[in-house]
Amino acid sequence: MSDIVNRVSQSSLVTFDLEEYYPEGDRVLLDISPWLYEGMILREKDFRKQVSEHDWDDYQDKYVAINCSTDAIVPAWAYMLITTRLQPYAARIIIGDLNDLETELYREIIHGLDLSPYKDKPVIIKGCSNKPVPLNAYVWATEKMQSVARSVMYGEACSSVPLYKRK
Repeated sequence: MSDIVNRVSQSSLVTFDLEEYYPEGDRVLLDISPWLYEGMILREKDFRKQVSEHDWDDYQDKYVAINCSTDAIVPAWAYMLITTRLQPYAARIIIGDLNDLETELYREIIHGLDLSPYKDKPVIIKGCSNKPVPLNAYVWATEKMQSVARSVMYGEACSSVPLYKRK
């Protein structure tokens, strides 16, 4: 009998795991609909009062998504006013839901990545993750990786899906 050889560990294949870039920290959804009259109408004086009386300390070092869960038409200045109060506390502020927040965090991370260690190498973008990696992150990682890697695959080393191979 011959020895079992782990060809995966002996290959030049490099794994790129988006989960490793997951920014730790609490995510908070700030729904402003309770600050509106009947959840639908923004009355400036009442809205400003709600904003000034809100406890902003609760958002220290948190990632915050501001949204309105009703179909109210909220003017841009209202989100801007909230941002002026959140800015000294929050790690990041966006308008949208928690999925939008994750997507924006990953967009910033991927945009800033140095992929030179992957230059001219076969790269596999790891598929399964235990953290909420948004689908757009995989698209952006593929787009960016394609400019440096010899080849790009998706999945696990033992069962990958080929996506791109430089000609």
